[in-house]
Amino acid sequence: MMSVLRASVSKASIVAMAASAVALPLGAAAEARDYQVAMANMAYGPIPSGLRVGDSIVWVNKDSVPHTVTARDHSFDLRIGPHQQGRVTLTKAGTYQIYCILHSPMRGTITVGG
Repeated sequence: MMSVLRASVSKASIVAMAASAVALPLGAAAEARDYQVAMANMAYGPIPSGLRVGDSIVWVNKDSVPHTVTARDHSFDLRIGPHQQGRVTLTKAGTYQIYCILHSPMRGTITVGG
């Protein structure tokens, strides 16, 4: 009787594990990534493509003056001093227009997939 019970528990565990693996949303196994964007010569460097929810961008100010990375929709606003860095974690899919409050020519677009 004991061996039958063990077999049933093992089969139930396997079925439960298989069901939970199937229930994961597509792309759930993908790990969040960190990207780096430099701010130099009064401009944002290239903004990476293929950004996903959960990824982070580390903004590195290589200039000798402060900059901001400000979203027009007010979802984030980083203030980054000279030779400092700041991080934005992307929490929502969409397209974000960004600019530097201090230097109007500094503009860009961040596109985040789901």
